[in-house]
Amino acid sequence: MARFEFKLPDIGEGIAEAEIVAWHVAPGDVVEEDAPLADLMTDKATVEMTAPVAGKVLSIAGAVGDQIAIGSVLAAFEIEGDAEIQEPLVEVAPNEAAQVVKPDPDPKPSPQRGEGRERGETATSAAPPESVTTGLLPSNSHPGLFEPLPGGEREQKEQKKVLASPAVRARAKALGIDLAQVKPANGDHVRHADLDAFLTYNQGYRPAAAARPDETVKVIGLRRRIAENMAASKRAIPHFTYVEEIDVTKLEALREDLNDTRGDKPKLTLLPLLIVALCKTLPDFPMINARYDDEAGVVTRHGAVHLGMATQTDAGLMVPVIRDAQDRNIWQLASEIRRLAEAARGGKAKSEELSGSTLTLTSLGPLGGIVTTPVINRPEVAIIGPNKIVERPILRDGEIVAAKLMNLSMSCDHRVVDGWDAASFVQALKRLLETPALLFVD
Repeated sequence: MARFEFKLPDIGEGIAEAEIVAWHVAPGDVVEEDAPLADLMTDKATVEMTAPVAGKVLSIAGAVGDQIAIGSVLAAFEIEGDAEIQEPLVEVAPNEAAQVVKPDPDPKPSPQRGEGRERGETATSAAPPESVTTGLLPSNSHPGLFEPLPGGEREQKEQKKVLASPAVRARAKALGIDLAQVKPANGDHVRHADLDAFLTYNQGYRPAAAARPDETVKVIGLRRRIAENMAASKRAIPHFTYVEEIDVTKLEALREDLNDTRGDKPKLTLLPLLIVALCKTLPDFPMINARYDDEAGVVTRHGAVHLGMATQTDAGLMVPVIRDAQDRNIWQLASEIRRLAEAARGGKAKSEELSGSTLTLTSLGPLGGIVTTPVINRPEVAIIGPNKIVERPILRDGEIVAAKLMNLSMSCDHRVVDGWDAASFVQALKRLLETPALLFVD
């Protein structure tokens, strides 16, 4: 048996030491090559070190939280063999600087290794140690003597196949890493720890996300009802969508003023003001506030506005209904919106509160996007979707000014609502929203 000492490799440029954050082995454990050994943290990242050899763990360097210097022994192993083995390090003879041979600009036949020493010849150079470059190998005859590789031998070394286990090769291939770019920490065998170090300092090679297992979810309950209703709506209704941009700068200023003086009233969002505008506009466009019984061939144009509010819940999309929205003021609308949303999300909405709508409003708030193409809530004939408000420069009266703009998307049943009617309705709505004082006059 032999002793193998695994010294902590340089796991990052400029790193002098690393902190032990976890041990995956203990003295006495028998491990396989490339098995997890320890997690070490530098000031940049945490790197998992793996066992460079298979064998029995004899000792480990410190406890969790200890700092360990680069080059010091991280763990010692008992492995198969006769001689004591240590990680290879460049040694310098006592009282003697590292000897370097510079390539001769006028090449001559080189003596066999060790031949110069036998004749009492010594090749030296005044070059500092950092001048040792790739292509110089330590001489077998003297631990401090380096000799240049002959050209052909150097090319063979560069073209030599990288040594790595099948698991390391498969991982590198999956990550798109050329193993030739990875510098082994110990010897010339690339291990998982070398890949971890490479990934730590080459972030572009990291995978976008971890793979997750597939899961099968049975479509039941409310989710099944939603699926059936949406499929029936798209199957039966020829949808068309009309989108218009609305300047809500004044409307937002009004909303902020109302909120500043609301007292104990509920805080206003944009929706109560939009509902007021809808209720004031719909009498002139009765074909919008309607339901179509396509089996009976009858369209019912409703006088009252029973407004459906598409609400996202943990169980799926629900549409609680604000009854007689036309009879409520903005504060009453704000209170009813909050009550119905809480009831739907809490699973406490009554059946009569989830049916009978004549027109639906669907809003994703700040997630509203630029444009939506909402699906009609059958048997209604229209659905309205306000999109998110964005602030951007516009030209007004010859000057560039900042404005708060919002797109309004509206899907209609083309069997009942013509394009002209939809466009006219949205333009009338736009006029009220851009001149909010008109919302509160007869």
